[in-house]
Amino acid sequence: MQWFSADSATTAEMAQNKYSTSAMSAIENPRPPFPPFNAESAALKVRIAEDAWNTRDPERVSLAYTQDSVWRNRSEFLSGRVAIVQFLTRKWSKELDYRLIKELWTFHGNRIAVRFAYEWHDDSGHWFRSYGNENWEFNERGFMQRRIASINDLQIKKSERKFHWPLGRRPDDHPDLSDLGL
Repeated sequence: MQWFSADSATTAEMAQNKYSTSAMSAIENPRPPFPPFNAESAALKVRIAEDAWNTRDPERVSLAYTQDSVWRNRSEFLSGRVAIVQFLTRKWSKELDYRLIKELWTFHGNRIAVRFAYEWHDDSGHWFRSYGNENWEFNERGFMQRRIASINDLQIKKSERKFHWPLGRRPDDHPDLSDLGL
């Protein structure tokens, strides 16, 4: 088991990963919508997260999480924003041309469950579709304090790709996971 913590990151590591110390110390604005969630606010929270992840900007994505957010991603365990930025930087340096779709599965109180799929290729040009589920827990200010993700990878042919929008935000008229039969 790998465990990374913001406390274990040195200033040099933070600079190397271009993590802004001002972002860590800035007064944080709340991140609506806030719990308790209803169907509309939970779906909006999911789309906001999808949009952020599709930027592939580790620092921007990390700002949606509490300073001490706890993650499990596959078999990797993380704690804190610095560790999240480091993880996402590694992830997106390997997972090229990354495109993600998230879909609300269920919600209750301050928790949301989503299912997702994303497509990417490695530096050898092999394409994959990764499928997974995430369980999210939020604090009262709308920051995610816990993220638990289970993910499986399926190698696909380039011709089997289903996510063809330009890099960035998925267009509103693009089919979602259910529409694509995923």
